[in-house]
Amino acid sequence: MSMPNSPKHVAIIGRWRPVHLGHQAALHALCQQFEHVTIGIGSTNVYDYRNPFTQNEVRDMLELALEEYSNYTLAPIPDTADEDEWRQLVQAAIGDPDLLVTANPYVRAMLDGLWPIAHPAAFIPHEHKVPVSGSMLRRRIADGSAWTDLVPPKITRYLVDHQLDRRFRAEFGLQTLALETIIME
Repeated sequence: MSMPNSPKHVAIIGRWRPVHLGHQAALHALCQQFEHVTIGIGSTNVYDYRNPFTQNEVRDMLELALEEYSNYTLAPIPDTADEDEWRQLVQAAIGDPDLLVTANPYVRAMLDGLWPIAHPAAFIPHEHKVPVSGSMLRRRIADGSAWTDLVPPKITRYLVDHQLDRRFRAEFGLQTLALETIIME
C-alpha cells in the first residue's frame, strides 16, 4: 500500500512498558507532524514480565509524556490468540487512520494491507533519536543497573513515586534476567 500524500490521522501501536525516551521522541514527532494521533496500547489484558504495568499505569505514563499535546487519543488493544480477531480489535480501536506507524515486525505483518505502514524512526529528527528498547530498559530495572537515563524525568518520578520499579523487580526481575541465561553443556 502506498503512502498517502498528506496524511492527517496517524495511528501508532506499542506496548509502552514503560514509556522511554525513544517512545517520547516518536510520540512528540507524530503529534507535531499530524493533526491527530491515535495511540494504540497493546496487550492491555496481559500482566507479565513483558507487560509489567497495568493499562491505567501505561495511560498515566503516556499522558505524562504528552502533557504539552492534546491532539491524541489513547486506544486500548487487548491481546488474543486468534490473529483475525486481533486484527478486528485493532481496527475497532484505532478507526481508519491515513497511516499506521509501528516498529514491531509482527504488528506490521499482521496489519499489512489494511493501511500504509511506516516505521516511527522515519518521523523522528536525527538529533532526537534515542537508541533504547523496552526490553533493554526492563533488563536494567531488573538487574538494578542505571535506568533513569533512558526514561523521561516525569515518568521516572512516576515509576519511583509509585514504587513500580520495585514492584517490577520483585514480581518479574528474575524472570526478565533469566531470558538472557544460556545453558552450556
